Amino acid sequence: AARMGLPALGLLLAAGLLHTQASPSARSFQLDYEHNCFLKDGAPFRYISGSIHYARVPRPAWRDRLLKMYMSGLSAVQVYIPWNYHETLPGVYDFTGNRDVEAFLDLTAELGLLVILRPGPYICAEWEMGGLPAWLLWKPDIILRTSNPAYLAAVDSWLHVLLPKIKPRLYHQGGNIISVQVENEYGSYYACDHGYLRHLLGSFRELLGSEVLLFTTDSTGARELRCGTLQGLYATVDFGPGSNVTEAFGAQRRVEPKGPLVNSEYYTGWLDYWGEAHASTSAAWVARGLEDMLELGASINMQALWVYHRYMFHGGTNFAYWSGADYKGQYKPVTTSYDYDAPLSEAGDPTEKLFAIRTVISKFQPLPAGPMPPATPKYAYGWVALRKVSARPEGRTAPAWHCSPAQHPSLSLQYADLLDVLDVLCPSGPIQSQFPLTFEALKQVHGFVVYHTQLPWDVPDPAMLGAPPHSICDRGYVMLQKEYQGTLERDRQTTLHVTGRAGDSLDILMENMGRISFGANTSDFKGLLGNLSLNSRPLSNWLMYPLAIDTAVQQGWPHTALPKSSSGGRVGPAFYTGTFETPGIAWDTFVKFPGWSKGLLWINGFNLGRYWSCRGPQQTLFVPGSVLHAGHTNNITVLELEGTPPTPVLLFLDQPLYNRTLGCSTTATE
Repeated sequence: AARMGLPALGLLLAAGLLHTQASPSARSFQLDYEHNCFLKDGAPFRYISGSIHYARVPRPAWRDRLLKMYMSGLSAVQVYIPWNYHETLPGVYDFTGNRDVEAFLDLTAELGLLVILRPGPYICAEWEMGGLPAWLLWKPDIILRTSNPAYLAAVDSWLHVLLPKIKPRLYHQGGNIISVQVENEYGSYYACDHGYLRHLLGSFRELLGSEVLLFTTDSTGARELRCGTLQGLYATVDFGPGSNVTEAFGAQRRVEPKGPLVNSEYYTGWLDYWGEAHASTSAAWVARGLEDMLELGASINMQALWVYHRYMFHGGTNFAYWSGADYKGQYKPVTTSYDYDAPLSEAGDPTEKLFAIRTVISKFQPLPAGPMPPATPKYAYGWVALRKVSARPEGRTAPAWHCSPAQHPSLSLQYADLLDVLDVLCPSGPIQSQFPLTFEALKQVHGFVVYHTQLPWDVPDPAMLGAPPHSICDRGYVMLQKEYQGTLERDRQTTLHVTGRAGDSLDILMENMGRISFGANTSDFKGLLGNLSLNSRPLSNWLMYPLAIDTAVQQGWPHTALPKSSSGGRVGPAFYTGTFETPGIAWDTFVKFPGWSKGLLWINGFNLGRYWSCRGPQQTLFVPGSVLHAGHTNNITVLELEGTPPTPVLLFLDQPLYNRTLGCSTTATE
């Protein structure tokens, strides 16, 4: 059975031939327990929906994606609201720009799409910490997703900000939101706290009113349905195409003897984890399964509502630090791309799978008039070298490189070792502690923290630098005397051998790869959770530098001032810059990192997310055209964490690349 908390690609079918039970003029969306179906304005209603996450799609692309969903034959979309995307710090809210969820919902209404809303407070979604704000963990004794007073206080505060924005958009209020989910797959969480669910039900009713249809979603296991359901919330289930449909819906019938049968998440694709093969599914298989289920639903349309959610209709991108992680015996971070082999690709292009689904839908209901909007234009901008921009004369713009790197083997680049610019990246200075503090104790939500100490004694022979089990969260880049030694990694390599002298500087750049988004352990603390030791002797006297890299980059650094130039081939964490010009256009593109290891990319101050070329499967990062400056200089900043190739160049392509390459080195000498 599927377990993800996303409406996923939701293809949602509601079918029934029923007599109306209310005035046709009454605007309502209700359950009909007598005929086991939904009623819209008192009449039997059949709809097909697909999932889209506005937080994974740049705002300029919202209309394009939604219109393509509408033209695919969908009549509704399913939408998650990530709490942490909007309440970035306690009491600090952001509903502007890409985060303007009200504008997104209004756009769905403008295009004639209904909405199934899933506002959490927990959403899973393979999103950082399942949508819960990491600042909740600043209170180390908090118990998430329970009746814990500190947690409920934060939830109530958030819901009193969010839900008043939603209420005017409910269907019975004249809007297009037909139903709202409360929590998400709560039965899969260890707590089984029905008091918590009752509290949420009371809050949603208080803030949204008594008429809106509220529902839950859980997998089909007995424990999951026992812990995830509550009287007053309509219980739905989720399961995948390999499940026995009769048995799965039988599980729902045990908790909902009457009412529509609903599969809230039906998966025909899967997500990618770093270091594993790229997931893909056959368009023919998807279409065949969909048609079989639609035919089955039609044959029993007087009795049942069938709801299918495929994962996803349009996935998008985990920009910046928003990708989450799973824990399946070991920590499994999710890739930057959230393409998911969906009917609409990461770049929003209709795929073979979309047209196959559209063909099936056309057999059961009319499609909207008009053609499917085309794929967005792409441009292969070519090779771009990261070079010494300070060498160009004042007031002149450097030309872009569009060439093979072999044509310019001695191109230089400008770089800054990360440890040399801590004053820029951490202007408030370090925090001192006898032993390491977590990101949460340092109030660092995303990104990186540098942990600095000194060797307390001479180490003439290789000594083991190590950490207690489960205390590297998630990757630590080790520098001794500013020389890169190797990488410590969660659930993988947790020791390195080093030599040095007393007083030598020891720095560990700790990276948060994304907090766990599903299961029992959503309290996923980051950084050094335990003390490092040298030959089992604890190290002490730490300075910790929480880095505000994005703030510096958005303010123009490092293009305004960088201290060094190099011919490439560096190892260890460092920043590299370059520029390129677009030829009068700003089209979508994909950037490849030939010979690079792992890091992050910014273009014009926008954080495009993580690359990890040597781990794969994702080999390119999606660059929306809206990020680029047409006909003007575009600034590139790369933070490479382990090492660059001898000739550091980027390659801009017109399509994505995937390849499983597990050749990452964890030591500086491998």
